[in-house]
Amino acid sequence: MINAAIVGLGKWGQNLVNSVQGKSDRIRFVAGVLRHPENAREYAERNGLTLHSDLEAVLADPAIDAIVLATPHTVHAEQIRAAAKAGKPVFTEKPFTLTSGDARIAVRIAAENKVALAVGYNWRFQPALQEIRRMLADGHLGKLLHIEGNFCGPSVYRFPKGHWRQQREEGPAGGMTGRGVHVVDAMMYLAGQVDTVYAQSKRIALDYGIDDTTSMLFNFKGGATGYLGTVIATAETWRMQVFGSKGWVEVGDVEHLTTWQMKVCQVDPDNLTTHQKPQVVTFPQMSTERAELESFADAVAEGRRIAVAGGDEEHGVAVLEAILESARSGSTVTVGAAPSVASRRAASKSESPIAVKAKRLLKRVKKTLRAVVKKATAAPAARRAPTAKKKSSRAVAKKSTRRAKARTERRATTTKSTRNAAQKRPASTARRASAKKKAPRRK
Repeated sequence: MINAAIVGLGKWGQNLVNSVQGKSDRIRFVAGVLRHPENAREYAERNGLTLHSDLEAVLADPAIDAIVLATPHTVHAEQIRAAAKAGKPVFTEKPFTLTSGDARIAVRIAAENKVALAVGYNWRFQPALQEIRRMLADGHLGKLLHIEGNFCGPSVYRFPKGHWRQQREEGPAGGMTGRGVHVVDAMMYLAGQVDTVYAQSKRIALDYGIDDTTSMLFNFKGGATGYLGTVIATAETWRMQVFGSKGWVEVGDVEHLTTWQMKVCQVDPDNLTTHQKPQVVTFPQMSTERAELESFADAVAEGRRIAVAGGDEEHGVAVLEAILESARSGSTVTVGAAPSVASRRAASKSESPIAVKAKRLLKRVKKTLRAVVKKATAAPAARRAPTAKKKSSRAVAKKSTRRAKARTERRATTTKSTRNAAQKRPASTARRASAKKKAPRRK
């Protein structure tokens, strides 16, 4: 049996503890981490948990064999890296991370430190989903054509405006991080990895918080198509229907944390005009949360890796990234293509809250310093400007006066010359006339 620490003791963290505590012979929780330990003191005492307010405390404890994360989405990447570097196997709730880059780094660091890394996609442990996979593998459903599903509920009404689940960086594409990723992972479990995505995502019901209406179309690399919708401002419901060339299978209900039953309907090649009635198939009751945690515990005990480079854990994050890019751009996006500027901005939001706050503070400080420097350098110039202007004005006035005086002097000189010329003109004219009379006429 391994001893685990649960990081995050909210509703879902407690649900994980409850699924195995006193019931499993492979894993038990002995410690818990949360920012305000007093909020879970009574629960911890009932379940034999030692509480801490700092992750470092359990990472440094040699009695802790593994870490289980049930924390806000934006801190998963940082906490996974910290645990793996401390040599602790990690089980994280979905979504794995919010960017492909963080997912690849997490898988690499876990491999370098030889620790198991698992993501909490508990639907894969549902007997009904495992049976559908077998029916596809043995040809019972024929060739896989299409999968469609939805996962909906009143999530946006459950949390107040300031709650972390209402922050857009925590819930990109609305219900995808809390609900839709489960359906995407189940689809990949049956159809393989996704090739392209076309998505749309809107906030319609409320004037704050995350998107509440998100839908998308998939093309799978194996040739099948898919559709997924997640509406988180409506009544609770979920379903998934798998269509093959020989029939279909459907699972779904209001409650998803129970053991599913499924409906199966097949084509009768000898009677194609008759509408066949589906058969209902049931399975023994079990807990998928307990099953996923015990599977993780087995991997830890055996020293076996779970998440691997290029695996579905990484690919699921790439699909989420493609959904975000498609919803932003309004175009079909190939999964794994180079992220756009918008995707890189989304990637930066996966940093820890402390890092984000530090960057914002540094940005404000730099802006303030630039304003102060600009004001300081502009002030002397502003003080010199009037003097320079006055000097310039006086110089222009003097120059204008000199030019005016010169023009006046030229006019006076011209006038005097003209007058003198006029006085001399009559005498000269008379002499020319007299000379003309005395000159003999030529014959």
